Amino acid sequence: MLVQIKDIKIRKRVRKDLGNLEDLKDSLRTYGLLNPITLNGKYELIAGERRLQAAIQLGWTSIQANIIDNISDVDQLEMEIEENNQRKEFTDDELLEGYKRLERLRNPSFFYKIFLFFKKIFQKIADFFASLKKKK
Repeated sequence: MLVQIKDIKIRKRVRKDLGNLEDLKDSLRTYGLLNPITLNGKYELIAGERRLQAAIQLGWTSIQANIIDNISDVDQLEMEIEENNQRKEFTDDELLEGYKRLERLRNPSFFYKIFLFFKKIFQKIADFFASLKKKK
């Protein structure tokens, strides 16, 4: 559902530091909002404060939101904590594989050779830090 940002209320949040929003704003500019924010029936924010703040900084006046009616304060707080706690970053191998596939799609020959070069360098750096970790 498309919601007017001016109608959204932000109650006390667990997260105090939203961090740097520049990368998120770049993503919103490029791809739009991939995951809607979550509001209760009173348009109080449950999940998605970073996305909301990035949209505000970009000058958006409306944003896609999922509305959840008849939800207790306990459930709202659990959802806020869960959304922020259950994220999992890509492993180094997953990230490398993703970029490898992306570069192959963009330019199957030239960029793939460059990617292999940087992959070797990255692997040497990773091996070096792994050996330091083993020495501890």
